[in-house]
Amino acid sequence: MRQALFVMAKDPRAGQVKTRLCPPLTAETAARLYECFLLDVLDLVTGIPGVDPVVAFSPPRAREEFARLTGGRFLLIPQQGSDLGARLENSFRVLFEQGYDRVAAVSTDSPDLPAEYLQEAFSRLERARVVLGPCPDGGYYLIGLSDLIPELFRDMPWSTDRVVPETEARVRGMGLTLSYLPEWHDVDTATDLNRLVKTLTGLGGSDTRAPRTTRFCREEFRGEQASVGPDGTPRRGGG
Repeated sequence: MRQALFVMAKDPRAGQVKTRLCPPLTAETAARLYECFLLDVLDLVTGIPGVDPVVAFSPPRAREEFARLTGGRFLLIPQQGSDLGARLENSFRVLFEQGYDRVAAVSTDSPDLPAEYLQEAFSRLERARVVLGPCPDGGYYLIGLSDLIPELFRDMPWSTDRVVPETEARVRGMGLTLSYLPEWHDVDTATDLNRLVKTLTGLGGSDTRAPRTTRFCREEFRGEQASVGPDGTPRRGGG
């Protein structure tokens, strides 16, 4: 049984990543934050036993940069397609065509995701055709498949709160089995970032989850319970 877990990743360049955080962040700070997210998620994925780690990277010309970032630990495949759905579908297709039996995609927007959720995704694919890791905003941090289902990626209302409900409706409509992982948060907005900063900087340094992101938050947002103010300046007190 061959299994692959791929990270949907972008080249961490200013102005190209986490643009919904600008403002309050500058494009440069957002890019540095995203690189921390990316590196923490890459480390997370390499720790999952029995799974081949993969990066689906964008843009295609960034292969050399991702070879540097991954240090040879990952299979690299370029994202192809005009929107998120097409890029996901094509990445799944490439891996299934390479002979993988179970494939899951994870985003870079949840750097503190528990590793056991990723392990559980593949356990659930033994019984379900589709596994989803839902986010509170109606999107998902993970989708796992036991075979390619293009209908789950075409004409989807991406970046809305209808992604998970629409995905479930399509899965049920095709008579397929669906399993949900526990809900976990992602970081798309300044509110999401505030929550992440307060969570990570309040761990007292004892938690090893998302170490690069934690260190960045402590340094950039100046200590425990820091948060980003409405004008983009760091402040204390979590308010």
